[in-house]
Amino acid sequence: MVQKKKLGWSSLEVSKLCLGSMTWGEQTTPEDGWRQIDTALASGINFIDTAEMYPTNPMRAETSGDTERVIGDWPGIKGRRSELVIATKVTGEGHSFVREGAPITAKTIRLAIENSLRSLNTDYIDIYQLHWPNRGSYMFRKNWFYDPSMQDSTAFFAHVEDVLDELDKQVSEGKIRYFGLSNESAWGTHTWLQSAKKGNKPRVLTIQNEYSLLCRLFDLDLAELCHHEQVDLLAFSPLAAGLLSGKYKGGTQTPIASRKLASPDLGGRITERVWPAIDAYFDLARRYGLDPIHMALSWAMSRPFMGSVIFGATSQGQLEHILSGAELMLSDELIKEIDVVHKSHPMPF
Repeated sequence: MVQKKKLGWSSLEVSKLCLGSMTWGEQTTPEDGWRQIDTALASGINFIDTAEMYPTNPMRAETSGDTERVIGDWPGIKGRRSELVIATKVTGEGHSFVREGAPITAKTIRLAIENSLRSLNTDYIDIYQLHWPNRGSYMFRKNWFYDPSMQDSTAFFAHVEDVLDELDKQVSEGKIRYFGLSNESAWGTHTWLQSAKKGNKPRVLTIQNEYSLLCRLFDLDLAELCHHEQVDLLAFSPLAAGLLSGKYKGGTQTPIASRKLASPDLGGRITERVWPAIDAYFDLARRYGLDPIHMALSWAMSRPFMGSVIFGATSQGQLEHILSGAELMLSDELIKEIDVVHKSHPMPF
């Protein structure tokens, strides 16, 4: 069974593995999505992550919101709702097919929450997340050229107060329980925390950022901040969009219905430096007699700032394979060797 833990400073108990849903309604049929929920619950996973703009690969106006509707149409949604912790997200600026690309404001949050509640067929959302900051983010490979010098901090501070006021109303009305950030920085997270403390408004519980053996941006300032403020990481892409599963075999293979068909460079993750790094981690897994998928997920779950590790399974077979290694615990010796590989192959994409 998948272990559970208390999330951050809250009383909310979640599984250390979180079932990602972004392919449901596109690569994964609704019926298969429902089967995944049933299988997850039977294995101890009680946490599902989604977003109002899903499904992805590709993202299309005509399918936007379908993933939430798949969850809302799950036959157990009414009778077993209390067994689930559901996290969803409000889409930020830039996606024209969601509110014509409007940024996150109190108004868009009100509209988005009502839409998500209706789509999810529920009265409340456990964790409501801001998909990315209005001011921009260094996630998605933007870290290589990130320049915050053009940001307007005064506008951002006003935005934070505006949004926290609305989130406070939503919590009071029982429509959301907690709120979290996504694709945020240490400064941004600190700003939300300080503003909440000053105004006695809802406090950040989680931050959902990319994190894997191949992407460890979180390890420094954000890890320190989240440790002291009791904000837990919800890690997305812990298998680096499938690169750490081995299914792409050095770039020479593209399986049918895989993410690489829709995104040939896997969101900028495929570089000349990534294959030697992957080979090094796979060699390590072989030496210890481990499946590389199980090793990557177990390592992520072991990190001290981790709330839950969000994984996606396009098929039932992939889900069952992941669950077969859910109880793996890595030795201290192996974790030290992983750090040696990381030092030799830092940030390969």
